Amino acid sequence: MADTVEAPVAKKSTVEKVPVTMSDGSVVEFNKKQKLVKTSNIEGDSVSIRLDFVNGETRNFTIPGDMIARFAAHGAEQKLGDAIAGETEIADAVLSVDDLLGRLNAGEWTITRSAGAFAGTSILIQALVEASGKDVAAIKDFLANKTQAEKLALRRSEKLKPIIERLEAAKASNSKNAVDTDSLLGELGLGGDPAPRKGKATVDA
Repeated sequence: MADTVEAPVAKKSTVEKVPVTMSDGSVVEFNKKQKLVKTSNIEGDSVSIRLDFVNGETRNFTIPGDMIARFAAHGAEQKLGDAIAGETEIADAVLSVDDLLGRLNAGEWTITRSAGAFAGTSILIQALVEASGKDVAAIKDFLANKTQAEKLALRRSEKLKPIIERLEAAKASNSKNAVDTDSLLGELGLGGDPAPRKGKATVDA
């Protein structure tokens, strides 16, 4: 029996589906903005891809046997690369890839993940290591099943917030993009502690 694997499509109960009769007589449902539906079929060592276009055209492609490994490598690169979508910090991107690798090695292929799901996690790990005295591995295990909302709540907790702020301030000051605001303000004669001023400042349009 063929093992059919369909490309994951975001499911929303409110999304309207439009049925389209394909050139071979089959009917495929498309979202309003969808141009193409891709379906993979795995049967033994044979892997084929069906491409259904919204205009009713259909194309089928069977991967040549001597190119399956190359296609597999391309797909793995794509899936692993997608794991860092939305992550602005390199340390968070590494954590996201580590999480995906662990799930794939456990046999989980369809993995729900929102962009930026690991944002701030690397700093949170450092803070938890400092606060708890536990090692990084233990903290990663602790956070493994925590939602992004739970991670944000931990970052804002009274115990961790001061540590988080100190770590982020140190990180910002060490960044090559750090801006010397004292120097900038010095150009306006505002170096040092600002002297108290009376009255209100007005800015003409």
